[in-house]
Amino acid sequence: MAEENRLSSGISTVAVKHSLEEHIAHLGEQIKQTEQMIREHINNHPDLKEQSDLLDSIPGIGTTTAALLLAEIVNIKQYQSARQVAAYAGLVPRERRSGSSVRGRVQLSKIGNARLRKALYFPAITALRCSEFFKGWASGLRERGKCKMSVIGAAMRKLIHLAYGVLKTGKPFDPNWAKTA
Repeated sequence: MAEENRLSSGISTVAVKHSLEEHIAHLGEQIKQTEQMIREHINNHPDLKEQSDLLDSIPGIGTTTAALLLAEIVNIKQYQSARQVAAYAGLVPRERRSGSSVRGRVQLSKIGNARLRKALYFPAITALRCSEFFKGWASGLRERGKCKMSVIGAAMRKLIHLAYGVLKTGKPFDPNWAKTA
């Protein structure tokens, strides 16, 4: 938070330091109240609660990320495929090319909802670190020579695809689904 940075910068005036400490405490309280209001809103609406629980079944996605996904992707039924949701979030690969001689790396397009991309970054890292499903999947990408950031971007895209799948089907995430289907 900018106010904490300002406070740690070595302010010598006692009045300014006290004012910043009060402001930080006030902002912290406002954040807690807002988060509580969001949780209450989701819990008071059965459809939102059900969708939040479905999203929470995906490794790496917790209640905060689920709430943000539900806020940003208002109606999942307006999308015909998970690819459309990924495109809306700006999580589709874009190849940089100019003529026949210039070929750049493939990277995320980033033309889309930046809040969704930002919200999926740390859940992707958590999923890659903690979930056996994602660890196995990511090891295949690394074996094919993908760099760390490419794997994280692919994990973000995978999370949005899984979110679309659980919301569309109404069934929680099952890591063994591909084996049993």
